[in-house]
Amino acid sequence: MNIIETQNLTKAYKNFTAVEDINLHIKKNSIYGFLGPNGAGKSTTIRMLLGLTAPTKGSFTIKGMNISKNRVKILREIGSLIEAPAFYGNLTGKENLDIIRRILSLPKNSVDDVLELVGLTEFKDRIAKKYSLGMKQRLGLASALIGRPKIIILDEPTNGLDPVGIHEIRKLIRSLPGKFNCTVLVSSHMLSEIELIADDIGILNHGLLLFEGSMNNLKQNAIQKGYNTGNLEEMFISMINEDNKRRKEK
Repeated sequence: MNIIETQNLTKAYKNFTAVEDINLHIKKNSIYGFLGPNGAGKSTTIRMLLGLTAPTKGSFTIKGMNISKNRVKILREIGSLIEAPAFYGNLTGKENLDIIRRILSLPKNSVDDVLELVGLTEFKDRIAKKYSLGMKQRLGLASALIGRPKIIILDEPTNGLDPVGIHEIRKLIRSLPGKFNCTVLVSSHMLSEIELIADDIGILNHGLLLFEGSMNNLKQNAIQKGYNTGNLEEMFISMINEDNKRRKEK
């Protein structure tokens, strides 16, 4: 069963099409890796799914519902981290999360629960402006996970983290569907990162979906096209480069 589906989803501006006719199929209780170089249209797609910008054409459903008719109901079931997380610098990490808790009418223990989940318990009483970049990223992740939503959308969640932090957040993301019976959409520009956590992937370039399927499907696709499948990052780059070359030849 697909929990998120898009139908020819498109976002165009005056002289630029950021996302063009993409059809995503994101399965319930899975991790979907959304891949593409910077500027590929990943963040624009995510913003449409969250109702932050309207599609130029096409549509999408979340849990079978159209966001234009069920916006509040849908968004109550989604936790998200997009772009750089923004917080009140003079409030502590715990106080920032408590604001979100109150908006969502969640129990008080949900703040301590999510702080422990992302490894910030010992820093909960430090004011947010004194957090490191990695700690701010963890706090952003905590704001997405508070209340244990059924759909979690994460845009480049390991930005600013050191290798140990990346490993810990990767392990956490991988555990989420099993722990909380949820679906995770995670975007990245690194195939090697997504390879370790995702069940299915979609590869976007210049707003077009080049591939959707499992990692095994991707490898088979790469073999057919003669790409080097020994190094997945090189395979990903080859796919993007071929698409870029095709565009220039048009």
